[in-house]
Amino acid sequence: MVKYKIVNDRPKCIGCGACAAVAPSFWEMVDDGKSSIKDCAKIGDKEEKEIGEKDLAVNKEAAESCPTEVIIITNLETNEKVI
Repeated sequence: MVKYKIVNDRPKCIGCGACAAVAPSFWEMVDDGKSSIKDCAKIGDKEEKEIGEKDLAVNKEAAESCPTEVIIITNLETNEKVI
């Protein structure tokens, strides 16, 4: 099974809420007005979460909806950036 990593660069988030609207099972808006990946690892100011192939489409849509492009998805097998 292909694995992917989502990275959220929170300091650059403007809090528009598009990701949470598109993929509420993975994304939420938190008290500081910015988005957060649910159940993620925090690496400094960034958040990371591994997902499988079945969750790629909805998270890719969330990333594409982000006006500041702070959501990055990488294929962990090839280390290629998906978005």
